[in-house]
Amino acid sequence: MMRSHPTLNSLLMLVALNIFAVSVMRAQVVMPSSQSTSIRQNVFGLGFFGGASGGLGLSFRHHLPSPLSYQITGGIIKISEKLSSDIGVELQYDLARGSGTRFFVAGGFAYFYKGKDGNNEFDAANRGGLGLGGEWVMSGGLHFVAEAMFTFFSDGNILPLPQFGFYYYFN
Repeated sequence: MMRSHPTLNSLLMLVALNIFAVSVMRAQVVMPSSQSTSIRQNVFGLGFFGGASGGLGLSFRHHLPSPLSYQITGGIIKISEKLSSDIGVELQYDLARGSGTRFFVAGGFAYFYKGKDGNNEFDAANRGGLGLGGEWVMSGGLHFVAEAMFTFFSDGNILPLPQFGFYYYFN
């Protein structure tokens, strides 16, 4: 029988508690009404995001009072002597917006690191991507994001990869 690492168990518990806390929080959510399909003020979101060209970890998203949005994602974990971390930035431009959905084009860049003493073990630590995405209201301020990105790795590989995220929006 395999034994799991106590730090990993603690991390999984922390993630589960954060998801639960976000789902029961109350905040004024700013989404366009059914009469208006544009945002006329700044909207901010916090959540989790994962993708090869957008980063993996905690994420901050800012919808500008225009069709343009950006997000910053980052994560860090150290279970053994090796450190794993990443940072990603993504720009999004709305193609269509409804009262509970959004369809957008996206472009992003991320840097991934895994190693010890500053020596990165990734052959392709830099990644960029271009693609399409969608966002849907799940419940109140909780939104689900899915993207299909052509991801360009710094070693020359190009792969069509998915990216996913969950955000809770505040004004």
